[in-house]
Order: sequence, then structure tokens, then C-alpha cells
Amino acid sequence: MNHAVVEAMTEKGETADSLVAQTGVDPKTAARWANPGRIPQTRHRAQVAKILGRDVAELWPDVLKRREPAWFRPWADIEREAVALRWFELAWVPGLLQTEAYARATLAGEALTAGEVDQLVSARLGRQGVLKRERPPLLIAIIDEGVLRRTIGDDRAMMREQCDHLARCANLPSVQVHVVPVGVGMYPGLGGAFILAELPEGSRVAHVDGQAQAQIIEQNAEIATLDRRWARISGEALPRAQSLDLIRKAAESWT
Repeated sequence: MNHAVVEAMTEKGETADSLVAQTGVDPKTAARWANPGRIPQTRHRAQVAKILGRDVAELWPDVLKRREPAWFRPWADIEREAVALRWFELAWVPGLLQTEAYARATLAGEALTAGEVDQLVSARLGRQGVLKRERPPLLIAIIDEGVLRRTIGDDRAMMREQCDHLARCANLPSVQVHVVPVGVGMYPGLGGAFILAELPEGSRVAHVDGQAQAQIIEQNAEIATLDRRWARISGEALPRAQSLDLIRKAAESWT
């Protein structure tokens, strides 16, 4: 129990239901804010703190310990609350399914200090905790086959480890991994990676990568466009069992 939140709610005479009325979130979401480690999304955090008459850091001190970049935190909050994630990646293994060595490889060549790389990798690996929860989100990941065929330099061991790890993740009850085979040719996924998140109250939010800046999308029309793109991409992907077989063969190819 987050005693700071419970105490503040008691002092102000607030309940989960009254917070729902003032913030517009789902009742179950509001109730979870009093649980240890459950931090409201960025858009709700300041609002709730104001209602309760406390500082954000006083209610949720873990906010100050977060290691992900400030610009990424709004999406990390959404990812933490999501009940389902549909994730397409054209160039990388999805972050929630990466090994430490692979995560480090994706940052190679960036203008970062060794300490900054350590912090980013730690944050990425920390996010993977959502898949180990008692009730994890459903994660459906679709990747281009090229992801399985590309390494850094000639680091074959790193890719063997990553493909083996991906195969293990694909066997988790809450995870599905599908692969778009290279023989498909041109398909809508070549436009770039994106993620669709479904939140507990039924709303949906999207994350779209970019070379300079990622975007969080909430507009219904744009999410509908991504829905259509997802449907076309998934139509080109191999079924779950065939995808897993391809991932295992890719792992063997890196031996």
C-alpha cells in the first residue's frame, strides 16, 4: 500500500470514485494509484497531486528515480498501464523483448557517454518487468525478418543470444511474436514502426517512432489509420508457430 497516497486521500476526503469523477479515468486505474510502484500517467500525475494537495514526489517518490529519458516517460507510463500492446518493428527487436547485449548494440554510435548508455539500457530492461507481473499485458509483436538477420559488426554471439531469448519470450502465455518473411516484398510496414496500446478504461493510444522525435498519438482518426495498417501487416506475417520456427532457425544461423 502507498501510505502517502492513502493518507492524502483520507485527509482530503477523496476516494477512488471521487478521483475518477475529477480525472475521467477508469475506477480500477484510480484504485491502483494507491498500490506500491503504480505511478499515474504523466497527464494525470500533476492533476491528482493538485487534488490531494501534495507534491508529486511526495506521493510517488519513485518518479525521481526513473532512468528512462524524460521525453520517453509519458509512453513508459502508458506502457505500464496497458492491458494490451500491438507492436510492429521494422528494424529492431521490440524493447520489451531485448537482451542487455542487444539493447547496448542498438545504442552504438550514438553521442552518449558510457554512463548514459548504462542508464538507458537499465531503463529499457526495467520496463520488461511488465511481462513478469501476475497479470501482464497481452503483447502481440510483429517484426520484419530482416530484424533476425542483422547484427552489429560481426557479433554473431549477440544475435544468437537475442534470437534464443526472443524464442523463449514467444512461448510466454501473454506474448505472441509473428514474423513478416523477407519473401513478402513491399508491404505497409516499410513505412516504419509503431505501437498501439489499449488502456484499462478502453481508450487507445499509439506510439510512432521517428528519426528525430517519437510521437504519442491519441486522435481517433490517426489511430484508425494505424489499425488499418496493422491489419494489413498482420495479414502478411507468418502464424505464431511458423514464426517461432523461423526465429529458432535464425538463432541456429548465428552459431
